[in-house]
Amino acid sequence: MKNRSSLLTLLVMAGSLPLVARPLELPDRQQVLQLVMRVNARFMQKHADYTRPSNVGKLRPSNIWTRAVYYEGLMALHGVHPLPEYHDYALKWAEFHRWGMRDGNATRNADNHCCGQVYIDLYRISPDPVKIRNIKECMEMLLDSPRDDDWSWIDAIQMAMPVMARLGNLLDDARYHEKMFRMYSFTRDRHGDNGLFNPADGLWWRDKDFVPPYREPNGKPCYWSRGNGWVYAALARVLDEIPADDPRRATYVADFVAMSAALKACQRPDGFWNVSLHDPGHFGGKETTGTSLFVYGLAWGINNGILDRAAYLPALLNAWSGLAEHSVRPDGSLGWVQGTGKEPADGQPVSRDKEPDFEDFAVGCFLLGAVEVYKLQPDSLPPDR
Repeated sequence: MKNRSSLLTLLVMAGSLPLVARPLELPDRQQVLQLVMRVNARFMQKHADYTRPSNVGKLRPSNIWTRAVYYEGLMALHGVHPLPEYHDYALKWAEFHRWGMRDGNATRNADNHCCGQVYIDLYRISPDPVKIRNIKECMEMLLDSPRDDDWSWIDAIQMAMPVMARLGNLLDDARYHEKMFRMYSFTRDRHGDNGLFNPADGLWWRDKDFVPPYREPNGKPCYWSRGNGWVYAALARVLDEIPADDPRRATYVADFVAMSAALKACQRPDGFWNVSLHDPGHFGGKETTGTSLFVYGLAWGINNGILDRAAYLPALLNAWSGLAEHSVRPDGSLGWVQGTGKEPADGQPVSRDKEPDFEDFAVGCFLLGAVEVYKLQPDSLPPDR
């Protein structure tokens, strides 16, 4: 893997040589699985007490969004490698929280809804109405509300939108899909003045505070890596759920494809993405969480035939090599992780050895990406050129 990564990097840096100039090799599936299992095992050992709240500035229960994202990744791993201990770790966590959300069933905060994705996954394995009772009641509250403006920051799209997509699928109730599209469209096209998505660049501003005239130090728009990663992952997770004939599907696919092209264009030669996608000089360097989410989306797009494999597989393999070789530390923990925040300047400096304020969501992002890489099949390779 190391030799291939070095070759890919040299080809990019050469400029005139395309990434597909030589035959590509998919990573060994068993090596990918062993790596992701090692990262997960270290996390489960460190956080064996799933009931313990976090204490960063203040106490927060362990069903907050940071931990819920970890469990999203764990359930993805369980989907390809269903060890009982994975299921039991998630199940006991959900049971401890009584299948509920921080701030109860009337919360409109998308961060509080994220755990519902995991509750629905567990319900699908062993249906019991109690598992989805609370998240269903909360989402029905949103369905009955005339407001569509709750997702005022783009992270919220990943935290809540897949919940509505899954419930709509699970309950065969199109109201969920209609409502989530209205909420998505408000964030995309109307929030602030003209929405948070810039179709000209194919990327998203994190919230209205970063819409121009706000600029990065180099004068370009501020597109935060992980924020765009949340939207990218959410689109993949939503497209996994909604019917093929959903009239809104084309919008999601178009946005996903536009983001894919934009992300490919600003990938670093080493496979990573900078925290500031259009200003590599603003806290530039390797960063694991945004890169992991982009790996997830790229691999999912290739696996599902939405992205052209010849065009996107080289970028995916370069990104995966970067994560596997540089982000995973010997003990299975992750380096180059930007902690919680909302912009490139937060949690800095990022380094391989620095511990972020929260590590759980970083592990979840890595698991999601790694599992999609594991799913790659040999026919995903583009023809030799």
